[in-house]
Amino acid sequence: MNTPDMVALVLFGSLLLFFILKVPIGFSLILSSAITLIVCVDTPLQIVPQRLFTATDSFPYMAVPFFILAGNLMSEGGISQRLVKLANSLIGHLSGGLGMVSIAACMFFAAISGSSAATTAAIGGIMIPEMVQRKYDRSFSAAINAAGGTIGVIIPPSIPFVTYGVLTGTSITSLFIAGFGPGILMGLALMTVIAVISKKRGYREDKRASFKDIVIGFKESILALLMPIIILGGIYSGYFTATEAAVIAVVYALFIGVFVYKNLNMKKLIRVFADSAVSTAGVLLLIAAASVFGWILTSNNIPKMIAEGIMSISSNKIVILLLINLLLFIVGTFLDTVAALIILVPILFPIATAIGVNAVHFGMIICVNLAVGMITPPFGACLFVACGVAKIKLEQIIKSTLPFIAALVIVILLVTFVEPISMFLPRLLGAL
Repeated sequence: MNTPDMVALVLFGSLLLFFILKVPIGFSLILSSAITLIVCVDTPLQIVPQRLFTATDSFPYMAVPFFILAGNLMSEGGISQRLVKLANSLIGHLSGGLGMVSIAACMFFAAISGSSAATTAAIGGIMIPEMVQRKYDRSFSAAINAAGGTIGVIIPPSIPFVTYGVLTGTSITSLFIAGFGPGILMGLALMTVIAVISKKRGYREDKRASFKDIVIGFKESILALLMPIIILGGIYSGYFTATEAAVIAVVYALFIGVFVYKNLNMKKLIRVFADSAVSTAGVLLLIAAASVFGWILTSNNIPKMIAEGIMSISSNKIVILLLINLLLFIVGTFLDTVAALIILVPILFPIATAIGVNAVHFGMIICVNLAVGMITPPFGACLFVACGVAKIKLEQIIKSTLPFIAALVIVILLVTFVEPISMFLPRLLGAL
């Protein structure tokens, strides 16, 4: 019974069954792992709680709760409103200006958040009502902010980058630096789609901001814009690690929100800490559950079997990368980003290494793919957040997201096959 084929069949079959039954992803992973251990593997079930604990007992993973908390503090502390105001002063007058402002604000907020869902909620909560008031279609407005949220995990700091770095031993600093190229490209691609659609529909803002308004926008948001500089500058200069940077981000966000902008009072702080604890628990449960699932995979040589299967199809690097992209796109549609990383990285990383793909570059490929999965139905996290903010049903937003998904697929291919998009900045700064 204990063959890789049988283990894979039971493991993935039971997981699919739990998905069909709509069991939450974290519990689906734990239950399918336990069933596989009982049916196929001669291993005591005590290994499950042991693995659940040891998976999260990691210093680098401490960055996860702190980046989540920092993002929430920034959102509640008035940072997101100031970033929107700055973006509006710069590009708000263009065709589809408010849509472009949403994307630009998402890019700014991504540099202080690390979470796609948080980015969609923080910027969408401000921009979607404003866009609807300015006669933008509600589903289009929601789709813009859902798509913009995907940038939240690509422009650093990024929780998936931390996860990938821990799994592969790749420098998190290098991953953070590399994320700027793909993140900016994603933003430009989404803005292009907005410009084309808005021109057809006649969405246009007539008022161009004065130089004085632009200066005021920069002045009001300068403390927010300094945050990524402090975080990345400190990491790259060696003053602190990514985990320590997350703690510094929390202290900085707390200080700005309480003492400078004075938007954070005790009532808001209690809510922020509670929401951050709930979000952290969800992410760490996925990390723990996926690690048990991944351990069963690796201990039974299933990644090697899958890798050999993919390599047997073709030895051509382009074909293999296309197959990997297809697999990532499909998996990203159904699985949370962190869970998908923990399951897929042990399988795909050896393949990428074998065909000569740089570890940092592959990190960009896999993370951009899975980020796009956050707006692909039926389980896109950013879709759910945007629908909640816009007060519409999931089926109402799907059609509006298709042009954005198409643009992001083009970005995926560019990131995959044009290596300098990811690698130029790390090489320029000597981070490789």
